[in-house]
Amino acid sequence: MNKLYYIAKKIHKGKSEDKKVSQPITRIARLSIILAMVINIITLAVVTGFQNEVKDKVIGFGSHATIVKAGESSTFESAPVIYNDSLLHEVKKIKGIKNIQPFAYKPALLQSDPDTNFYQIKGVDTFQVQQEIHGIVMKGVSKTYNWDFFNTHLIAGKTPVINDSAPKNEIIISEQIAKNLNIALQDRVNVFFVKASPIKLKYTVTGIFKTGLQEFDEQVVVGDIRNVQKLNDWGIQTAVRVADTVTKDGQFVIYADPRGGNGNYRHDWGDGYENARGFTYCDVKDTIIRLITSDYQMFLDGFGELNAIPDTAYLKVTVKGNKHLPCYPEELEMGNLQRTFLNDSGTKFAVDIRGGKRVIFEYIDGKGSHQNYVGGYEVEINDFNELSEITSAVKRAIYFQDNDDKTEYRIRTIAEDQQEIFLWLDFLNLNVIIILVLMLLISTINMGSGLLVLIITKTQLIGLFKALGSTNWNIRKLFLYQAVFIILRGMIIGNVIGIGLCLLQDYFTLIPLNPEVYYLDAVPVELNLWHILFLNIGTIVLCTAALIIPSYVVTRISPIKALKFD
Repeated sequence: MNKLYYIAKKIHKGKSEDKKVSQPITRIARLSIILAMVINIITLAVVTGFQNEVKDKVIGFGSHATIVKAGESSTFESAPVIYNDSLLHEVKKIKGIKNIQPFAYKPALLQSDPDTNFYQIKGVDTFQVQQEIHGIVMKGVSKTYNWDFFNTHLIAGKTPVINDSAPKNEIIISEQIAKNLNIALQDRVNVFFVKASPIKLKYTVTGIFKTGLQEFDEQVVVGDIRNVQKLNDWGIQTAVRVADTVTKDGQFVIYADPRGGNGNYRHDWGDGYENARGFTYCDVKDTIIRLITSDYQMFLDGFGELNAIPDTAYLKVTVKGNKHLPCYPEELEMGNLQRTFLNDSGTKFAVDIRGGKRVIFEYIDGKGSHQNYVGGYEVEINDFNELSEITSAVKRAIYFQDNDDKTEYRIRTIAEDQQEIFLWLDFLNLNVIIILVLMLLISTINMGSGLLVLIITKTQLIGLFKALGSTNWNIRKLFLYQAVFIILRGMIIGNVIGIGLCLLQDYFTLIPLNPEVYYLDAVPVELNLWHILFLNIGTIVLCTAALIIPSYVVTRISPIKALKFD
């Protein structure tokens, strides 16, 4: 056994008159170590937990990175891109990529159910109906979407079903929105979408989530991407219609009714694209009229232009009775055709013609090319620390991708989209460094003071050791050992208290937060084994190294004077 260590241990545990003087000082030194360890452990756990919690929730509402059309500055309002399956396969090959999935956004308004209040004014019964509205952004996701984040934060219900062949009007909303609008699980809510003609749709609330990230909880609603694609009028959707009037010579007016695209339409009625939106018609036989509609920029043939994907619609015509009669309707009301509808949807109807002829029309509208467009792609990675390297690899994959539609892409990281939040989180690292340095500095100063007191109270012992031939360095090590005993004991107690308080907060949420200010509803803690290990090693190394200079006082003590010291 090391003799100096053995002597230091005996002196540390022994009892003497010197203890009455040194004990209060060593207790203060030990208390400073305990406080430093407790505060540093809590600081690291809270800041790490806060950074990771906020980061995970922000990423959960979006992704680590998004691929959007070049030139777009906002993911919520990005222009559409044509869905590119080969691009997805190329990105998935990159090492570190967890998932890539298409998305689309659409701003909307949620409306609460009517709230009727009955009251009297001057003895007259009356009532007032109130309805609350809430602005949201509907996020459309596909069947490949990773629901892990929302499944973790669901407090009721389940996520929407998106695997079916036909899209369902199902959404999940936050607890905050549900409270604001008094919405319960499985309620059907009114959702208003702003388009050329605003429309109202009914959606079923299948799930309610709560993340505590209030800024996003009050804004984002998640549903089927196919609904959002259609609502955004991406691509072209066309239809063939029959006008309400006929020409003077007994002809129906057949015309195209497209929407979407850039509004500058071209139509193919069977002989190639042309500007003609429609024509007059009175057939004598059954037929099917086909229409292909697209858009163009400057040239009717669209050559060399980036045009919307065309859509195809049909008009099925069946002629009965005397087929060769002109198409003068039997009855007109205010100059309009009188139609006999043959189905509930109104897509099939008949028009009776003078003389016994009957023409049956059936609309077969185009399904639209909107399903071929998405707002962009969300890229999930396995390790956030590798985001920069993986983003560079994705950029190279995008750049060398051979796109038939000549679309130019750009990739945006979550740190760029939510720059203010991530700058704030990074700034917390500076606060941690300041707190760690200050607490270690205070504990080191207190330990230095304690060591000086120990040296002074053991002056005679120092003189005795010097008289027996001990070197200054050996005597200094003797007191450094005692200082380490004090530091280790303080560190053990500090670790127990610090880790214990963190566990209490983690399991029982002793300290709540205002989510409007802090993005979270409780103080988060995350105990990292490596952080605690490095903190303990750093504390004992720095404190012990800093005490080498105060121990230099030993060299200034004369053996003769020390032995006479009382």
